[in-house]
Amino acid sequence: MYSDEARAFLERPLIARLATIGADGYPHNVPLWYLLEGDDILIISDRKARKVQNALARPQAAIAIGGDPGDEDSTGYMIRGDVTIEEDADKAVTRRMTYRYEPKEEAERLLDLWKNDDMIVLRLKPKSVLKVY
Repeated sequence: MYSDEARAFLERPLIARLATIGADGYPHNVPLWYLLEGDDILIISDRKARKVQNALARPQAAIAIGGDPGDEDSTGYMIRGDVTIEEDADKAVTRRMTYRYEPKEEAERLLDLWKNDDMIVLRLKPKSVLKVY
């Protein structure tokens, strides 16, 4: 699904922007962490978050990563696809993602803070990938 260039770019721990469709028909766009697993994009969230409710009702979404003109590499990608919701009962994905983005001490602090949260995984299965600048 991805070129070698795109895959290398997506392996970087960048901030992504996920757009879901709200009940009012308008986009709901939020910055977040992500993890590439195969061709899928994984996102962690509290089950009660608006993006999760939107994805349950309307599973089409898009994620934009990069494309910041202030960055020395202004490359970016928009990935559109369908979203499914998965349990993260043992918080394995939450742990992987937190250690990907945060130094060990901060990751451990956050994981302790989230230990009682009802975390889930949104899995975006790509249907299209578009390089953007």
